[in-house]
Amino acid sequence: MIPSKHRATMAQQERGGERFLLGINYWPRTTAMAMWTRFDIGEIDEDFSRIAAFGLHAVRFFLLWEAFQPAPREINGATLDHFEKVLECARRHGLLTMPTLFCGHMSGVNWLPSWTLDEHRPHGRFRTIAGRTESSYGAGDTYEGPLLDAQRAFVRVIGGRAKDHPSVLAWDLGNEFSNVREPSSVHAAHVWSATLADELLESSGIAVTAGTHGEDLTEDRNIRLSSLCEPFSFATMHGYPVYSAFARRPDDPEVVPFLGALAGGFSARRLFFTEFGNPTCSRDTEATSMGCLDEDAMAEYATAVLHRLQERGALGAFWWCWADYAAELKATPPFDRSPHELHFGIVRNDGTEKPVANALARFAGEKHEVIAASDRAADDETRYYAGLPHSTEDAFRRYLEAHG
Repeated sequence: MIPSKHRATMAQQERGGERFLLGINYWPRTTAMAMWTRFDIGEIDEDFSRIAAFGLHAVRFFLLWEAFQPAPREINGATLDHFEKVLECARRHGLLTMPTLFCGHMSGVNWLPSWTLDEHRPHGRFRTIAGRTESSYGAGDTYEGPLLDAQRAFVRVIGGRAKDHPSVLAWDLGNEFSNVREPSSVHAAHVWSATLADELLESSGIAVTAGTHGEDLTEDRNIRLSSLCEPFSFATMHGYPVYSAFARRPDDPEVVPFLGALAGGFSARRLFFTEFGNPTCSRDTEATSMGCLDEDAMAEYATAVLHRLQERGALGAFWWCWADYAAELKATPPFDRSPHELHFGIVRNDGTEKPVANALARFAGEKHEVIAASDRAADDETRYYAGLPHSTEDAFRRYLEAHG
């Protein structure tokens, strides 16, 4: 079921004539993931004003789970008030928003309430931060049982707070949620998405999606977009050449549209590409193995990808991210172990604009529309997953041949 206020919009996008939505992923430059505990609506207002001045249409921001739900049946009223202020700030500046719930995974760290942890499960690939300290434990099963019940309780509250709010384009159920924990089965992932989507549609009347990413397509994580996205108005995908083993180079402009074409085809939904970008080269990034780009190359990359996404039928795209983070955050998670995460912004850590900011503004100023074309990269989801890992490279090769 698609809420009525979004049903017309989605129908217009299917026919064409609706604007291609260009957005930005947002954390404040001075606080990053401490946004909700060091809340500064003045900084947010200034940032949203600048984002709107660039001609961007939307902001995707993140509700750090622990800040909003400190206990399974406890919702932090003060943080909910902050959330409402962010929505009102967006409304004043004419911006749409995509609030991302149960965050969860962010920039190489899993930020989790302590009550979600499983003492019998080590954290694995991504470290866990709970209660502002590092934990050796990973997440419990977030797709079923008590943790799903707790999520249901939260979405009923947050949905009611934002009911029919004009600035909310859609809810995002999680940022790269399979990095927090993989579902035990394809069915469990479907139950999770359907349960929470139903709760949010009932409580808020606002569309729902979920932040899947490239590794949900290049690995079998018990996620099938055909079932996960069944209750959604549209699918979303995240992708970066620097994180994609099949990419030809760090600025490969075909990686993002290829992942979008896979996701759109498997989900049978129109697609928003809600994260793409690349770290800017700096003293920090040059000390790592990350494939950084210089500032001019970054602008060229952004333009090349945006044109491909729009010309191949995507609904919109969100750049990662708003700002390079303040230098004093360098010693704090996640930047202490992933310094390249400091440098994805369209503005530098002193607030000055990078060339990519102007590239996005130019694209926005061209007033692109959504077109009816649907770009697909593989025909059969079951056969694709059965053929991993080789099926990704095979599909990418065929995709490049199709697009010359």
